[in-house]
Amino acid sequence: MSNLFILFEHATGYVLFRVKEFEEIGMLLPQVEQSVTDLSRFRSIISFVGFAPFKSGLEALENINNISEGIVSEYLKVFLDSSSNEFTKDSILGVADPKLGASISETLNIKCDHLNAVPEILRGIRYHFDNLVKGFTSDDSINAQKGLGHSYSRAKVKFNVNRVDNMIIQSITLLDQLDKDINTFSMRIREWYSYHFPELAKIVPENYIYAKVARVVQNRKELTDDKVSALEEIVMDSAKAKAIVNAAKSSMGMDINETDLRNVQQFAKRVVALVNYRKKMSEYLTSKMAGVAPNLATLIGDQVGARLIAHAGSLTNLAKAPASTVQILGAEKALFRALKSRGKANTPKYGLLFHSTFIGRAGIKNRGRIARYLANKCSIASRIDCFTETPLRIFGEKLRQQVEDRLVYFTTGKEPKKNLDVMREALEETAHMLATMEKERKEKKKKRKSQVLENGQENGHVENGEVEVNTSLRKKKKKRSKHIDENN
Repeated sequence: MSNLFILFEHATGYVLFRVKEFEEIGMLLPQVEQSVTDLSRFRSIISFVGFAPFKSGLEALENINNISEGIVSEYLKVFLDSSSNEFTKDSILGVADPKLGASISETLNIKCDHLNAVPEILRGIRYHFDNLVKGFTSDDSINAQKGLGHSYSRAKVKFNVNRVDNMIIQSITLLDQLDKDINTFSMRIREWYSYHFPELAKIVPENYIYAKVARVVQNRKELTDDKVSALEEIVMDSAKAKAIVNAAKSSMGMDINETDLRNVQQFAKRVVALVNYRKKMSEYLTSKMAGVAPNLATLIGDQVGARLIAHAGSLTNLAKAPASTVQILGAEKALFRALKSRGKANTPKYGLLFHSTFIGRAGIKNRGRIARYLANKCSIASRIDCFTETPLRIFGEKLRQQVEDRLVYFTTGKEPKKNLDVMREALEETAHMLATMEKERKEKKKKRKSQVLENGQENGHVENGEVEVNTSLRKKKKKRSKHIDENN
């Protein structure tokens, strides 16, 4: 007759129960379901065997992480080994997670089960746990579960802070918003300042330079040849700087008072600051893409790659998406419109990938083909970036070269390299790069240790002979203790 034991994982530790009359309980499963909520009837079914409490919250978190991954922790292994005298050859251990049961069977050679009456018995243990284990109250159990739940959630959310794609999503969204705001504000400053100096808009068509020039010119009636050098630094053209001064002298614009001019200058200052901030944000996005998705950024650029990640929701979602989905990301409305028309309108060939330089460089007939090929390479790059431990841009460089070769093939017919050969080269270069990095890391560590030893030796010899004094005192103490022992 086989014996059934139940392993229950609680926030405070592991608990082992024995099920009485297991064969009968398996046959009377409906009665077991009814007796789960009745404590007296449920106690007649199971009996307490052993309890292994966690010593700290950190140990509890480590064990629950192992359970979630189906790994038998050392603590659980010791607990089950200590209870091995209770087990027989025909004993069965009931567990909630089949992956954990498979690991226990493989590690400890104990037969495990998670079906039949085991789920209902576990439900009853969970329901009456406070009454089945001595020294526990419902408040203690709730507090332990809350604390472990918060720790477990934080540990799941807390991953490599240098590879957080949420920052990329926010950065590219902010960049798009900044572009819209800068364009709107630049048009506003042009319209506002043109009442006073209308000729400046034709001489300086660039928005950013226009705002900087407006800050230097201020009141056109007070503009003299002394400011030509300052204007040259902004427009980077001496002829254009002189043209601004000459136009200010014969301008048809209206006069402006100090209050209006002050407001125009403050607004121009805001526009210039906004453009400078936009440059810093672009550099920040480049650095984040180099750490999170270097291969994708190398393949199609920082901003296009960031837009793909933002549109997919995360780098993981982008890696999970097939190449056909990546190809039309950003063109969902056009796709559904074409599907709704039932073939009257053509389906879109590309979405966000249109902003890549490869699409513009391809011929009109080949744009759909290069978009499909590029989406395939983007899918490969995103998966490498998502699941690799050490992000390198070698695969991105190889994939980019493949797209370049495909463009050449469409125009000249020159056969490109096979994908298998290219990936093999990338793997070899990656392995060589990782070996070099590991070697450099070991050398730096060795050098750091030698420097610490040298500094320690220097301090020992230099600092007023403290080391020599300590050793002499130690020798005197040894002699004194030896002398006392001989007298005794």
